[in-house]
Amino acid sequence: MRAAILYEPGQPLELADDVKLGATGPGEVRVQVAACGICHSDLSIIQGHFPLMGPTIPGHEAAGVVSEVGAGVDHVSVGDHVILTPAPSCGHCRACRRGRFSHCYLGDGLMTSTFDDGTTRLERNGEVVYRGLGMAGWAEEVIVVRQAAIPIPKDIPLDVACVIGCAVQTGTGAALNTASIEPGDSVLVVGAGGIGVSIAAGASIAGASRIIVSDPSESRRERAMSFGATHVVDPTSDDVPAVVDALTGGGVDTAFEAVGSAALAEQCLDSTVNGGEVILVGAAPMDGFINVQSVAMMFSGKSLSGCVLGSCWAPRDIPRIVELWQSGQLPLDEMVTARRPLAEVNDAVRQAEAGVGLRTVLMMD
Repeated sequence: MRAAILYEPGQPLELADDVKLGATGPGEVRVQVAACGICHSDLSIIQGHFPLMGPTIPGHEAAGVVSEVGAGVDHVSVGDHVILTPAPSCGHCRACRRGRFSHCYLGDGLMTSTFDDGTTRLERNGEVVYRGLGMAGWAEEVIVVRQAAIPIPKDIPLDVACVIGCAVQTGTGAALNTASIEPGDSVLVVGAGGIGVSIAAGASIAGASRIIVSDPSESRRERAMSFGATHVVDPTSDDVPAVVDALTGGGVDTAFEAVGSAALAEQCLDSTVNGGEVILVGAAPMDGFINVQSVAMMFSGKSLSGCVLGSCWAPRDIPRIVELWQSGQLPLDEMVTARRPLAEVNDAVRQAEAGVGLRTVLMMD
């Protein structure tokens, strides 16, 4: 099959047509990928901020059509349309029993780029190829565990549906699942890419009355207004904490760091009212550390929390997101700002690295 392979960080991906994908096993689903988004986490692998285990196929924000099901799979059939989630949940481990679905062991592939048994089912010229962020979606086909394939109606365009797999699950989930936003609250979102605008949309759905979005890109700030932002800030010319203080009279109730920057996480803490919360949503480089004065945190009563994939449980949250989209509460059609064929993957990556648009989607046909 065709796939885009990263061999060395910082180097162009190689478009290959001789990648071998193994057999579909029990409890697994084989999917013909229709579309896969380019996420910041993919860029982190490509740029070397996340470890590269070996030749790797990036891509973890995918949608497609089921082409084969393994023994024991009964929730999808051949021909069904599915959204794939990079952090599936088994439903019975300790994390799942406590409702921490995005921390299920099945999601460990996000970091190991393998299945739970250590294999990848992928090879080229006799060499193991890794499943970037647990999926390897920049390819014509993927195999996933059954819990990762969520069926959706066939009339939903797959080139838009794919962004639900990561950006929209992560963003809306951070606002609706991870945070404790109450009607009338104030919110700061730092970063207005696909995840950031999804956070703004989720905060709006949760009832936040003031949603402040900070991003250096004028076009992204303008787009954020369509996703629920009530105010936008240009951090290249304005002091974000000062603007937030002026708008809220002391700070926001909840701040989201959606870029992946330790420095911006500290900015979020500076912008949050006493007793407020900061949610880390962006995937920062492995060497990023946040400087926090412990006594200040104690007296302020602020909380600092991590968030993986919006604390989502895909069987519950993906259908909910689809319904919000269909009802007009989530303008997902505006999320996809470019579509490019897999053959143009390196141009698409450069476009994403430059912060052009919200989401670029790779089309496999």
